Amino acid sequence: MSNDIRILFGKNVRKIRISMGISQEELAFRCGLHRTYISDIERGTRNVSLENIERIAHALNVPPKDLFDFSSIEPKDDQET
Repeated sequence: MSNDIRILFGKNVRKIRISMGISQEELAFRCGLHRTYISDIERGTRNVSLENIERIAHALNVPPKDLFDFSSIEPKDDQET
């Protein structure tokens, strides 16, 4: 597992989004962000601002701290594009 916080954060956003059964497009709409921005976050290529972390957490109905709980991410949990 990579220890890059952007990768871990993105995997966590993706995991929560998928558990809610919503698409990247739907999450982007709920956040007021662009779908490609959400995709970049999930792939770990964006350095997300605190304001956008708050927007994403609100859209996913979780506290922002939950987006940083990497304990449930499996070591072999590969990122899909």
